Amino acid sequence: MQRITIDLVSDVVCPWCYLGKARLDLAIAEVQDEVSIDINWRPYRLNPDYPPEGVDQQVELAKKLGGKEKMDQAHASLTELGREVGIAFDFAAIRVGPNTLDAHRLIHWAGTESREAQDAVVSSLFKANFEQGLNVGDHAVLLDIAAAAGLQRKVIEQLLKSDADKDTILSEIDAAQQMGVNGVPFFIIDQQYAVSGAQPPQVLAGAFREIAAEKAKHLSGLN
Repeated sequence: MQRITIDLVSDVVCPWCYLGKARLDLAIAEVQDEVSIDINWRPYRLNPDYPPEGVDQQVELAKKLGGKEKMDQAHASLTELGREVGIAFDFAAIRVGPNTLDAHRLIHWAGTESREAQDAVVSSLFKANFEQGLNVGDHAVLLDIAAAAGLQRKVIEQLLKSDADKDTILSEIDAAQQMGVNGVPFFIIDQQYAVSGAQPPQVLAGAFREIAAEKAKHLSGLN
């Protein structure tokens, strides 16, 4: 079985990234008997200028999208797409638009434990923000998510109080932007193929099968 590694550039307050993850999970399930897939979550910030305490989400997003009516239309469309893949978007519940730097630090630390822990943290952050209306910039929320994923609460608490790995996150985001990533989700497959946007599961599954077949052909050519 061929192994594929995906570096998935994402932000936890991006609804298309949550949708992209749900669709990716379906694609992975579809090819699990043919291709083995490892995911590394990479940071991106849609709103790097938000203060640590966050902003009024409803006000700021309406401004960004050109008014409340356009925001509501976008949310209605996303809610429908979410329903198709098991996401219960509750956009009205999101009161705080957070600064996501600390959420990305938590994802990074979870990744040093295991891919499973990282995936659990990412899933919980998306769910907390989009389905529960929790502020994922709040350390108390982040600590609950860390503990639920099996990370040591006290250790994460000390790390969050410090500046640990802030530079790492910011330099990773910078590197992604230098590569031309200016929207998320963005999938970098085996460091050589790029897929942008929340693609349908069948599109992703087809891409994985093609890449795995190419790898197999290349390896057989080397033998």
